[in-house]
Amino acid sequence: MRVVRAIRLGDPEVLVLGQAPDPVAGPGQVVVDVAVAGISFVETQIRRGIDRWHERPQVPYVPGGLVAGLVRAVGDQVDAAWLGRRVVATTGETGGFAERALVPAENLFLVPDGLGLPEATALYSDGSTAQGLTEHARIGPGDWVLVEAAAGGVGSLLVQLARAAGARVVGAARGRRKLDVVSELGADAVVDYSESGWAKRVLEATGGAGPDVVFDGVGGEIGRAAFEVAARGGRFSVHGAASGEVTVIDPTEASRRGVTVIGIEQLFDFGPHVRRWAERMMSQAAQGVVRPVIGQTFPLEAAADAHAAVENRTAVGKTLLLV
Repeated sequence: MRVVRAIRLGDPEVLVLGQAPDPVAGPGQVVVDVAVAGISFVETQIRRGIDRWHERPQVPYVPGGLVAGLVRAVGDQVDAAWLGRRVVATTGETGGFAERALVPAENLFLVPDGLGLPEATALYSDGSTAQGLTEHARIGPGDWVLVEAAAGGVGSLLVQLARAAGARVVGAARGRRKLDVVSELGADAVVDYSESGWAKRVLEATGGAGPDVVFDGVGGEIGRAAFEVAARGGRFSVHGAASGEVTVIDPTEASRRGVTVIGIEQLFDFGPHVRRWAERMMSQAAQGVVRPVIGQTFPLEAAADAHAAVENRTAVGKTLLLV
């Protein structure tokens, strides 16, 4: 079968197409014919060897922690009823960039009828994260919510979930193309954080009070500027560091301003809730409450181009490999 391997750590060009033996399902395992492989920003940082949150893989390795497709084979101790079913499945942290993937049966998630595999992939990963973040931040009707990276996979869903909760949204992104996407998703205001003075425009959009909730997926100077304009008594929720630096807030400063900081550590507790949140997101998608933004897809052999698009900020919404 065809696979894409990272032959060493480094730039996207280290992702090279090759061949590997077909996997064989052992006890408690299944083989999935991969139709879609998910990509996350974190995986691009793992490939570079600069991610601080995951163990560095031994090279060469096959990237990809999330796949969707049909169950091709089941091993011992696995219900044969899974054969031929449409599923989303986590592989662990590697193994997804391939025509077939070996998956623990306990990691299978049945895709509802009427939902496409690309959409299910986006909703399982980014959707469950967005749902968890909104629950932790306790968004209420009338709140002003600032979403950084609002045209990204998670950010675009946060915009929609906040609107569904009755909140008003300021979407922050980079460039006109992304701002147009955020506006189409229902944001009440959009700001370009590549321009100076963007935080002041957030204050203006919120009538001078600042956002009640900030979703910080960027970190660095942008995250810090977003904290500075958060409303007194607000919530500052950290879930990413696309800038390369997680926003760290001094607890004394947060207390002085009456802002509750929900740190990036919240993500460590998301695992047991992913299935519930994914089910809720897929149900809301079926009802038309949310829709995943799949901005670009690439064939397996163009995995390097897909990783480059995610890293260089040209991607809109979710980026997927179609196998």
